[in-house]
Amino acid sequence: MPTPLVSVLLPVYNGEPYLAAALESILRQDYEHLEIIAIDDGSTDRSLEILERHRAMDRRISIRSRENRGLIATLNEGLALARGELVARMDADDISYPSRLSRQVALFTEEPELALCGAGVDTLIGNRVVRGTPSPIYRPGAMHILSKFFTIFIHSTVIFNRRVIPDNMLAYDEGYPHAEDFDLFRRIAGRFPTMMIDEALVAYRLHTGSVTSKHLLQMRQTHLKIVAENLVMDGLFEDASVLREIGAAVTPETIRVVAEFIVSLERKVAAFPPELRRAYEDGLLCFFYFLYQLIADEKRPELTHAFLTRTGKWQLIRRRERYGLLAGARAPWCSRLSLAATKQVDGLARYLQSVPARRVLPQYGAI
Repeated sequence: MPTPLVSVLLPVYNGEPYLAAALESILRQDYEHLEIIAIDDGSTDRSLEILERHRAMDRRISIRSRENRGLIATLNEGLALARGELVARMDADDISYPSRLSRQVALFTEEPELALCGAGVDTLIGNRVVRGTPSPIYRPGAMHILSKFFTIFIHSTVIFNRRVIPDNMLAYDEGYPHAEDFDLFRRIAGRFPTMMIDEALVAYRLHTGSVTSKHLLQMRQTHLKIVAENLVMDGLFEDASVLREIGAAVTPETIRVVAEFIVSLERKVAAFPPELRRAYEDGLLCFFYFLYQLIADEKRPELTHAFLTRTGKWQLIRRRERYGLLAGARAPWCSRLSLAATKQVDGLARYLQSVPARRVLPQYGAI
């Protein structure tokens, strides 16, 4: 098979602090037959200057700069410009390890019917890296089920195979803001094979300026909308609007209703054949944690307490969180103090588990 061209789609909006490192991590891949489609979405910082400086040194970069139109329009514009048979996503604040593209291209060569491939990540927080660990849920026959419940891949790790995915499918939908990747992945996984390389090929940066951090509420609401649609399409419910309702307002009533919904879904899944049941149970567990975090972020321990009690899921949370929440129904102030202390302990534990970025990451630009 001829060496396929990989088009790396890089949307940029005010990416100045991290953009040079992201660009250099692609330019220094051990897979060289690539182009970078960089679209500056109306940045007001020095992003365009950084892009132009790198293009002057490497003509594999093409740049389009125009007024701000938003991420979804930018992604679709990039897809239209891309010339490669394979299209890789990259974010302006992440770092691809040197073998990322070669590893993924090799998988597409081995599996020519594969439509979409993702990879694991390490987490980059400041100048520390938390190493990622493999997950047993990413089984080839389970991907289309998992894709109904959560975004199966970190967006900046994926490569799309345009030889398999029809042009009219490979497009992001404006109707799913801030969860457009979840929507696209579920549509592709529902029709074509997808796979995960379950080792870290990208360092995924967490910071307060990220799109996910800035638009968390709308992302969660769109996420709930997608899961509701999937469950209705699967014939598991005629109406799953309870999921949208808890996204709009977390109250004792919406918690009661969504807890009953989850318990009802578990009963239906329990009747499935073993392999199908296992995939649905894995997806449902991930969705439970999504709801748990959504409710916990309200910082009203009595609500989290009610959710865990009504779903019967106390055993699924960590012991130190459990201790902090058990008083939530009668003494929320005590729970808040305990959970604040737990958050500090978690931060310390994460630091102790991390390593300095310079030990893991090539020193590209400003890490």
